[in-house]
Amino acid sequence: MTETPPRKVRVALVFGGRSGEHAISAATAAGVMRAIDRDTYDVLPVGITREGQWVLAPDDPARWELAAGRLPEVTTDAGPALASLGEAGPVDVVFPLLHGPYGEDGTIQGLLELAGVRYVGAGVLASAVGMDKHYMKLVFAGHGLPVGPYVVVLPRAWEQDPSAVVDRVQAELRFPVYVKPARAGSSLGVTRVEDLTGLADAIEEARAHDPKVLVEQALVGREIECAVLGGRAGGPTRASVPGEIVVDHDAADFYDFEAKYLSDSQARTQAPADLPDDVAERVRALAVQAFEAIGGEGLSRVDVFVAPDGEVVINEINTMPGFTPISMYSKMWEASGLAYTDLVGELIQLALERPVGLR
Repeated sequence: MTETPPRKVRVALVFGGRSGEHAISAATAAGVMRAIDRDTYDVLPVGITREGQWVLAPDDPARWELAAGRLPEVTTDAGPALASLGEAGPVDVVFPLLHGPYGEDGTIQGLLELAGVRYVGAGVLASAVGMDKHYMKLVFAGHGLPVGPYVVVLPRAWEQDPSAVVDRVQAELRFPVYVKPARAGSSLGVTRVEDLTGLADAIEEARAHDPKVLVEQALVGREIECAVLGGRAGGPTRASVPGEIVVDHDAADFYDFEAKYLSDSQARTQAPADLPDDVAERVRALAVQAFEAIGGEGLSRVDVFVAPDGEVVINEINTMPGFTPISMYSKMWEASGLAYTDLVGELIQLALERPVGLR
């Protein structure tokens, strides 16, 4: 009698979405599609259009990759429309490869919690806190973790009295500053401002992406990142070797969207970063503490600044970082001995281990 082979674990890759990081999400999905072990996992690609329509998307990594002169996009003609994820059949685990609002911020996590479906990555609260840089910094500071000086610009404050906001920034921060949307990623809407004259325009640029804005005092130091993985079977949280973003300041003012995704010459990444051992360990320890402070699960990337004297200050945490084979998250784990395909499998297994519901 021939034995029936065991059923593969069915993984729904959900990508695209309504945020400004739609194309980066699609590129992340392309990387996972190429890397996932097809002998172990049955892959169900589910795309979300910019308008919020769910579609059964082609399992074709080439269609979703970033390419010269083209940003991938999920459209309604990509595949059959889905009224809900359940319409695509039973799913064992969801890999929500969404970046930015309406995905990385706890919204899809809440939907999956309601449905009792396991998923990769942080839960509702950790996702929301990790997305909102204002509350992220409050949580870090509340846990005694080092953060830089900043001012929050709330929508009503700016709309009622912009001059008062400008006065507050001038009183509390030193220029240069970075102005950024409070709840966006991939450096969208971020402007470096050298003096007071450019501040109002930079706030308006950030508000085009999010009505809530953060103004951060520029910190002198190297931009260092560290990848974090949750522990298996109740084990300790794991941190990779740190990596470094090296920006060519003759070509770009800072690590903006173009330098990250569209240019091969404006920045380069290095993993492991060339740091003294004690500083590298400090970065790794702070990355784990930041992950645990927000209640992280699965994965996160923690970005810090390392000052010339070795002081480390946390910039932010990203609970669903870019996840292509050339993304810093993947490269740091590869430099730590965990290959990309194995990393994808590890994240799925972490999600399968985690119970549904309150925990």
